Amino acid sequence: MSEEETPRKRGWFSRLKDGLKRSTTALSGGISDIFVKRKLDATTIEELEDLLIMSDLGVKVSASVCDTLSKSRFDKEITPEEVQVALAEEVANILRPVAHPLEIDPAHKPHIILMVGVNGSGKTTTIGKLARKFQQDGKSVMLAAGDTFRAAAIEQLQVWGRRNKVPVVSGNVGADAAGLAFDAIQQARAENIDVLMIDTAGRLQNKSHLMEELAKIIRVIRKQDVDAPHSTLLVLDATTGQNAVLQAQVFQEAANVSGLIMTKLDGTAKGGVLIAIAEKFNLPIHAIGVGESIDDLQPFDADDFSKMLVGLEV
Repeated sequence: MSEEETPRKRGWFSRLKDGLKRSTTALSGGISDIFVKRKLDATTIEELEDLLIMSDLGVKVSASVCDTLSKSRFDKEITPEEVQVALAEEVANILRPVAHPLEIDPAHKPHIILMVGVNGSGKTTTIGKLARKFQQDGKSVMLAAGDTFRAAAIEQLQVWGRRNKVPVVSGNVGADAAGLAFDAIQQARAENIDVLMIDTAGRLQNKSHLMEELAKIIRVIRKQDVDAPHSTLLVLDATTGQNAVLQAQVFQEAANVSGLIMTKLDGTAKGGVLIAIAEKFNLPIHAIGVGESIDDLQPFDADDFSKMLVGLEV
């Protein structure tokens, strides 16, 4: 790690630690309560499994973690710290295979990213943060305000465009979102743009007409490029807990999601839901967000996240 990268990395560790504080407190505090001067027996295993489920790791993951611990340490005294270490390793084993940075394929000009997710997930803000990071990597960026249902969504993306000094393709409220996406691709090609990010309406997964519109946008994009969108990113709000699992299921079916970004980990004790989603869908987790600033969205690191989630120092 270079001298320049070291303080930046430490700064991210600090933000990640602060952001995960509510999830960490719930998990590490619960583990301490269960395992102070106690053996790992049927009762403590059951209590640990209940704690993990309540922390939104999901039933399957929670049972698997407890089963692994039980095989190695059953009927032996075990400290809270030993449980934390074992839990962190089990969580990391689940997360490592899906921790992949978002890569832009230079063979595609533009590399088209379709952003999807429900209302309030932080999708438009995430677009703005990604735009800044792409620029820092030396890539040209264009944004398309494909959420044509809300004037506020169009205005928010335009604000991010001005802040990042990148062009924003937008239309009137109520305009055809698929047509706007089509126009944006043509304009991005004409201007030799590296990355085009297309926002979409924050659609609830139970609104079938909105999901049908999303499918239409994808069909229209593919008329321009049969391989596009080259990335379809689902933005999930950690504060929704297990409902994020349902969202991932529905959007995967509707839009063939290629990767995930989880936001608002700083606002919840339900950070464990990321593990349940990783285990169930095996989709790449590209980045996580723990705050509002540009630097609060960073590539996902399985080991750092796992240790901090259970209260271990990195």
